[in-house]
Amino acid sequence: MSDRWSDLASRLGSAAIMAIVGLWGIWAGSDVFHLMVAVITGLMVWELVRMIVPRNEPMALHLGLLAGLASMVAIYVPTGIAFPLLLAPALIGFFRIEKDRALFFVYSVMVLLAGFGMMSIRDNLGFGWMAWLVLVVIATDVLGYFAGRIIGGPKFWPAVSPKKTWSGTAGGWIGAAIVGAIYAANSPAMLHVIGVSIAVSMASQMGDVAESAIKRRTGVKDSSNLIPGHGGVLDRFDGMLGASVFLLVVGPLVGFPPGLN
Repeated sequence: MSDRWSDLASRLGSAAIMAIVGLWGIWAGSDVFHLMVAVITGLMVWELVRMIVPRNEPMALHLGLLAGLASMVAIYVPTGIAFPLLLAPALIGFFRIEKDRALFFVYSVMVLLAGFGMMSIRDNLGFGWMAWLVLVVIATDVLGYFAGRIIGGPKFWPAVSPKKTWSGTAGGWIGAAIVGAIYAANSPAMLHVIGVSIAVSMASQMGDVAESAIKRRTGVKDSSNLIPGHGGVLDRFDGMLGASVFLLVVGPLVGFPPGLN
């Protein structure tokens, strides 16, 4: 197997396991899904701290546990209390971490808001739309991966993410549009759903780029080695961060999903 495809087998194996577990969690919903998202959120903050201050494992563990706990509790309390609760781990870390404080604060807030957004989508919109969000992100990643490897061409942002190409970026948009079209096949708001799917795909890619920028700044290849073929949890879920935060903020503004009101 050429170097171009050398990581494909491990990526597919890990992706299959994550897809099965994730689908079960989304289907179960409620406390099961909340716990799953809280664990993922805590692991992402743990990885973030380890990248910024690699020699301070206790701080990474403490902030990761605090983020997971805040994420789990926030979904059960009124929104006015939830958002200060979600900001608390980021604020505590800001005063405890000695370098790159602003980076930690901004990205950890993004992680916590994304977790809250995923829980809210599952609770308020149901299994179908949560599955749609996941499928858009997966399609963006998978079609982007294959388009980038097969077509190649100019780099998207070589200074930040040297492997990503414009062909892969466009392939991700096409994948998202296909998912949107499938969901909207019997809907009068077809173009609306397809358009939001592409926008979510773009937000997903920006989440990926943001994490790549952090890795470049901290000098690490992967956020951790927890997932074979994918690196760490942040490496795998960086796209979901961008997509979830985008939908949490923009969804209500554009009346998404259509047909609920």
